[in-house]
Amino acid sequence: MTRRQAIKTATLATAACATLAPRHAAAAAAPLAGRIHHSVCRWCYKDIPLDTLCQAAKQMGLPSVEILKLDDLPTLKKHGLICAMLTGVPGDIAKGLNRLENHDRIAAFFQQTLPLAAAAGCPNLICFSGNRQGMSDEQGLDNCAAGLKRFLATAEKHKVTVCMELLNSKVDHPDYMCDHSAWGVELCKRVASERFKLLYDIYHAQIMEGDIIRTIQDNHQYLGHYHTGGVPGRHEIDDTQELHYPAIMREIVDTGFQGYVAQEFVPRASDPLGSLERCVRLCDV
Repeated sequence: MTRRQAIKTATLATAACATLAPRHAAAAAAPLAGRIHHSVCRWCYKDIPLDTLCQAAKQMGLPSVEILKLDDLPTLKKHGLICAMLTGVPGDIAKGLNRLENHDRIAAFFQQTLPLAAAAGCPNLICFSGNRQGMSDEQGLDNCAAGLKRFLATAEKHKVTVCMELLNSKVDHPDYMCDHSAWGVELCKRVASERFKLLYDIYHAQIMEGDIIRTIQDNHQYLGHYHTGGVPGRHEIDDTQELHYPAIMREIVDTGFQGYVAQEFVPRASDPLGSLERCVRLCDV
């Protein structure tokens, strides 16, 4: 083989490898557009060490890894990241603010945690309505509003937003009370605080009511944070599921939203971090 033939063969081999390279690897070279503040939910990558997930998020251009507790924040800080949605509320999703007997422990948690969240640069702290267990929606609204008012002054003082997550009661969280956007929006109106909003989980909202874009248009002032997820199954937000996320993201941008959009799908791909990057790019409108 002559030198010219060797160079030609190497060039063809390089081109072939480039053709076979994963699409997300090529996309990784381009910076994100910057119109969406991206985040990723930790629990979806529970088999990946937090350190590794943080490194990957940083390389992808994500400023946040979320649904973490205060003890996890030093790891994020090491990588120059924040936690856009802090968790750690005592009890569980089913035992929330709609029960008066839960108010003392929940209020104590928020009074203690809100200043710490602010000091760590966490903009949001999650809360839950709890399950109905026979309670009327009206009574649940009254009870949740009373519970929230016990600590929202502290949230306002420290400029941390308390977000109640909207969850579906049809598939994943039977009997959960805050399962429709109309109920959550009414709670926002009753509380009337700039530091209380909804965590609008698009996966859950699609299962319960659909009409995602119109809901965002009509209620965006009450939506403080967004989560993604493919329907059905809460897997990748690609063409295997029923929602067209680029259109949803464009609507979120058009409302002037300045918060965070977090990927919260459970990857099925053999390369979960590659899957995460592809879905971030899909949402980076």
